[in-house]
Amino acid sequence: MILEAVMLQVKKGMEKDYEEALSQASKIISSMKGYVSHELQRCMEVEGKYLLLVQWETLEDHTVGFRQSNEYQEWKTQLHHFYDPFPTVEHFEQVNLR
Repeated sequence: MILEAVMLQVKKGMEKDYEEALSQASKIISSMKGYVSHELQRCMEVEGKYLLLVQWETLEDHTVGFRQSNEYQEWKTQLHHFYDPFPTVEHFEQVNLR
């Protein structure tokens, strides 16, 4: 299982529109091969700051299967204009502690 973590800064005054757009765009990502789940967290200290967490079965399900798909182009159209600056995407794998 891979966790995609994206810290997002949404342009001032566009937060409500962004949340609605992501709700609609969720249909896109949730239909992709290897998708497991996602959630959006709103920062309590910084206005317009969000954390998007997406679980994928494999790294390639995200980086190849989703990012190189026609569906990703639609995702970009619906969401990327909300971000300033453009976010950095990072991937994590669980560490099994004893």
